Amino acid sequence: MRAVPRNRIAAGLSLAAMLAGCTVGPDYVRPAAPVPAKYKEAEGWKPAAPQPAASGEAWWSVFKDPTLDGLERQVEVSNQNLKSAEAAYRTAQAIVSEARAGYFPALDAGAAALREGNGAGTSSSSSRSVGSRASVENAFSASVSATWVPDIWGSIRRTVESDVANAQASAADLAAAQLSAQAALATDYIELRIADATKRLLDDTVDAYTRSLQITQNRYGVGTAARTDVASAIAQLESTRAQAIAITLQRAQFEHAIAVLVGKPPGDFAIEPVALDIPIPDIPLDLPSALLERNPGIAAAERAMASANAKIGVAVAGYFPSITLGASYGQQSSMLHTLFTAASSLWSFGLTNFNLPIFTGGLTQAQVAAARATYDQNVATYRQTVLTAFQQVEDELAASRILAQQAEVQGRAVQAALEAERLTLNQYRAGTVDYTAVITAQANSLADRETALTIMQSRLVASVALIEALGGGWDAHELPGTAQVESSSAPTTQSHAPVGSK
Repeated sequence: MRAVPRNRIAAGLSLAAMLAGCTVGPDYVRPAAPVPAKYKEAEGWKPAAPQPAASGEAWWSVFKDPTLDGLERQVEVSNQNLKSAEAAYRTAQAIVSEARAGYFPALDAGAAALREGNGAGTSSSSSRSVGSRASVENAFSASVSATWVPDIWGSIRRTVESDVANAQASAADLAAAQLSAQAALATDYIELRIADATKRLLDDTVDAYTRSLQITQNRYGVGTAARTDVASAIAQLESTRAQAIAITLQRAQFEHAIAVLVGKPPGDFAIEPVALDIPIPDIPLDLPSALLERNPGIAAAERAMASANAKIGVAVAGYFPSITLGASYGQQSSMLHTLFTAASSLWSFGLTNFNLPIFTGGLTQAQVAAARATYDQNVATYRQTVLTAFQQVEDELAASRILAQQAEVQGRAVQAALEAERLTLNQYRAGTVDYTAVITAQANSLADRETALTIMQSRLVASVALIEALGGGWDAHELPGTAQVESSSAPTTQSHAPVGSK
């Protein structure tokens, strides 16, 4: 058996290591994005006072609703869309492992046992017949071989870099999906509670209209009211009853939507009606530049851009030659009992393939151009995502500010309408006004109170949307690093940081 010269092996490995130190293609630098110095719609925004007790709590705790808190905590464990997003992240992790396999040699082992013959005669008692008319031979072999394509130009490193960035983008997508599901649940829950409040308002109004009908019937009985007054009172009462019935359909739909968000069949899920007691939260604001790190949608777009940048290096590597190193060691003999003796050993080590691209018909140029164009596309997508995120924040800031002003004015309108209804009904009892004035006053009062509830709903929903646009306390530093991506653990998507916390 011939020993493999150690100095030859060491020289070959050293040469491969030096060559593998080169990485072609551009190194990633995050492009600039349009970031304003301040939020335009935040003029006059009242900063939220620090709340030490809220430190470490989930963002929805600002609504101070135990039922909402319990529902939100079921989202990350039961929602099927989140399970799909988490599986997508694990797929991205596996792709990174696939790419990393290219760093290492491929090692194979094999064995063979053959019996071969030629000529007319064969003999089962010996391995070779007498004379040259026929021959039979046995052939036994066992071998171990290795092949390695050194990453001379960094193609594998760029591929791993790209796949890691893709996995990080997938982790950001998972965070965005969870935040979206949590925001959708909070919005549905708020609308369900507004439906409860509206149903309670309509039921109370039905009771009031029933009393008005009784007054009108009494007046009609003594001849001081017309039959048309009774008919109008009945029509108004039944119309309001119909509205109260209709609102139960909306409530049922919100309840069903919440059930699906927490991963439960709607038939096995119910939320008991309670009085509306959800405060309008104070939401702290960071500087606009912080949004780049807080919004998971922006983080996903930025990581996709980094992945596309690395793919340029993969394409550029196609211009350069590739080599394949190989080594093998084996045993070969015509007799099994001598197969593993020194005399039967064979080995080889060296350059098994050198490939230099000379003419590819423009293929490599096209691949590089496509990679650069894809990167440019991702840059544009990233910048548009940033602009859209700022638009969402500005929209919800404007909504919060303007709806607060509207709520204040509407509150005064409700008080005036209630007073007008009370006075008009007293005047009708005294016989100084027609019943049409009562109907008008009552309709105005109900409409104003329903409008007040709608404004309350809009303010609460705008608060949820603003928190979602600000990232819900999420931070880009929560994205898994390269080591975590290459491990088997999934990212922690649950964010318990208070909104706007560092």
